[in-house]
Amino acid sequence: MMIRLLVMDVDGTLTDGRILIGPDGEALKAFDAKDGYGIKHLLPDSGIEPMIITGRRSRILERRARELGITALHQGVHDKLPLLNRLLRERGLAPDETAYIGDDLNDLEAMRAVGVAGCPADAVRGVIDIADHVCIHEGGRGAVREFIEYLIARNDGLQCAK
Repeated sequence: MMIRLLVMDVDGTLTDGRILIGPDGEALKAFDAKDGYGIKHLLPDSGIEPMIITGRRSRILERRARELGITALHQGVHDKLPLLNRLLRERGLAPDETAYIGDDLNDLEAMRAVGVAGCPADAVRGVIDIADHVCIHEGGRGAVREFIEYLIARNDGLQCAK
């Protein structure tokens, strides 16, 4: 089945997982420009909607999501599967039409529930063990872009097979 929705974790997936906090409490996160280009341009051109579900809350992430045109941003979600299931029902999407990329144990249930699961090269062992696609890139260093290209090629292959 064609993938129509890509759900992404943030820390360790869209970023390298480091959170820099200064003396005044400001947090910094580094995002990969290639990931951003894939999200902003390649996904929409391929008919795949981007979505973020993350356990942390961050104004930095809100700004980055706006820059990339991501309107489905869900922060502070520790149990991701119930929210994912509700959002799929609301959108009329089957789990098989959904892909998920994550890097840690809190992503496992959601990854098991979708059609295609991916992870960065530096994901934890349990996540690597269940991923359909283990990226050669690490989190925050092009893994999301690699997974996007994988999904687009997969969708194109399915279209050609029809």
